[in-house]
Amino acid sequence: MKTYNCIIVGSGIAAMQLANHLSDQSRVLVITKSTRRANNSYRAQGGIAAAIGNEDSPFFHYEDTIKAGCDFHNEKEVRELVENGPALIEQLKNDGLPFDKDKIGQLALGMEGAHSRKRIVHCGGDATGKHMMEHLIASIRPTIDVIENRFVYELMIHPDSKKCIGIKAKDLDGNNEVYFSDNVVLAVGGIGGLFSFTSNDSSVAGDGVALAYRAGAEITDMEFIQFHPTLLYINGKTTGLISEAVRGEGARLIDQSGMALMKGKHLLEDLAPRHIVAKEIFHQREAGNDVYLDISRIARFEEKFPTITALCHKNGILIESGKIPVAPGCHFLMGGVAVNSVGQTSIEGLYAVGETAKTGVHGANRLASNSLLEGLYYGKKLAVHLNEQIEKIEMDVISFHPTKTSSLNTPVFPHKKEIQEKMMAYAGIIRTRTELEVLETWLSEYDHPSFIDNSLDEWSIENIQKLFMLQTAKLVVNAALLREESRGAHNREDFSVENKRWGQLHIVQSKNGTEMRERQREHTEIEIYA
Repeated sequence: MKTYNCIIVGSGIAAMQLANHLSDQSRVLVITKSTRRANNSYRAQGGIAAAIGNEDSPFFHYEDTIKAGCDFHNEKEVRELVENGPALIEQLKNDGLPFDKDKIGQLALGMEGAHSRKRIVHCGGDATGKHMMEHLIASIRPTIDVIENRFVYELMIHPDSKKCIGIKAKDLDGNNEVYFSDNVVLAVGGIGGLFSFTSNDSSVAGDGVALAYRAGAEITDMEFIQFHPTLLYINGKTTGLISEAVRGEGARLIDQSGMALMKGKHLLEDLAPRHIVAKEIFHQREAGNDVYLDISRIARFEEKFPTITALCHKNGILIESGKIPVAPGCHFLMGGVAVNSVGQTSIEGLYAVGETAKTGVHGANRLASNSLLEGLYYGKKLAVHLNEQIEKIEMDVISFHPTKTSSLNTPVFPHKKEIQEKMMAYAGIIRTRTELEVLETWLSEYDHPSFIDNSLDEWSIENIQKLFMLQTAKLVVNAALLREESRGAHNREDFSVENKRWGQLHIVQSKNGTEMRERQREHTEIEIYA
């Protein structure tokens, strides 16, 4: 029986930042579904947004974040995020992270969609995530246990205290393992694997949301899912991300006849907020038209974007042609597990950081390159909080033995591909009540009430993964049906404009039901649940 002061589920930027800032006296476990490099953070191309330019300031960064997210944020959290950005970059620079520099030796600053100023710092051109993660992985102290290829399938909640006291996991052979801890942190990314078109790593499929929901935690704003406008599109499939930084360097979106797609559609044209660009590309593709990124204006493209160049070559796209075929795909979840300002959920002892958490900093549509910044900021912030809490483990784990209720017969679930295709078709970029209700009905066929509280000890990893996907999909569909407006990344064709009343409401779901929570209560309730 292994006991820890802190168990971190996941291995992305928020997880590793947290691990690196926890006290040397703490017994820490980082446990991850695949390998420590198989996550969205490692794949991140764009960079980190921070107001470090001479003509920039945290105030301007704050304004851009609020505008891109349609004023649906926790303003206090946004303000603290952007104010801490420059110091976080400075610390990484001092620690030796090799940020790209300009001709005079200053940090090179890039432009991305919905930013009013150049403020994106990069490493290796379009390989920021890789460099950042390698830096954080190399910094992990040897006394921290890192266990790979473990599927965490249950959060253990003590029946008396209702505190989260550990996790259950399965190894690749399906053997069950139990780990106890004073604090458990979910940092497993978003829900990209629920959709057939996604930029996400193949391991990312909404596990964190499902785990928290099954344990009784509150889940918030699941309707707000960002679809990145430009994924490489080949033979009816998306095969990788084409960073927004490409448009920041001057690339234009064009249709198959060469006409500029975004001209006249938004003041920022190709650098409009992501939900606006994604919707335009979706309409073009729905009408049967191909969409391309015209990169002919970008000098030394291969040098500036080596990762994208390699991706294109791998898929038979010649950079020399000056055109890259693109389509939108699921990219980022703005909703997630409800947390307070340090990442604590509505369950004692359970925390969430990174994309798994709903912190309120992204509103209805995340501003480009704020995700890595969020991971850095909240990973460190939670570590400071836990360092103040963590002492010797006093939990009586010997007297507690996880009980196992009788398992149901192995259910017959749909294939993952079917779940992904239905989510993309009926709960994707453009939504309607009719299509969402069709999906809701289909999901209900696999919604046995006993699945929530029944033991999964004897289930296969494959079936548990499908169950998690179906449960998370249901949370998305429920919220998307309830929000009768279009706001940010949530586009309802039958309610095509923002609604002032809906702009004051968060949709909060848990095993106890669904609640419409007033936004004006944020500054009081946010201190407890977010």
